[in-house]
Amino acid sequence: MCQIYAQADPILYESRTRSVRIMGVITTIKLENLFWQTLAELAADNDMTTSQLIAKLHGEVTAHLGEASNFSSFLRVTCLRYQTLKTQAGYQLKSAATNEKTKAAA
Repeated sequence: MCQIYAQADPILYESRTRSVRIMGVITTIKLENLFWQTLAELAADNDMTTSQLIAKLHGEVTAHLGEASNFSSFLRVTCLRYQTLKTQAGYQLKSAATNEKTKAAA
């Protein structure tokens, strides 16, 4: 089991710092490359750039909680939640397709 994780490309867990404008202020965010890739995918799914997505998430979490403490961790959790929801949606789509095939065969 551990080989799947231990043999991951080191580039995926290498950290990268990017500058993003949030509420008119340029700030830096440091995340591992895999999280940057996931944020880019999430942004594309929502017809946004990664910077636009990050600014929107910051605005929403600030509006909800009054602050965005530990924002980098929030972004990591957002990525994991996105992947979980995407996986669940895939299973639901597969299940629906299987049910349709079963109905068609009957």
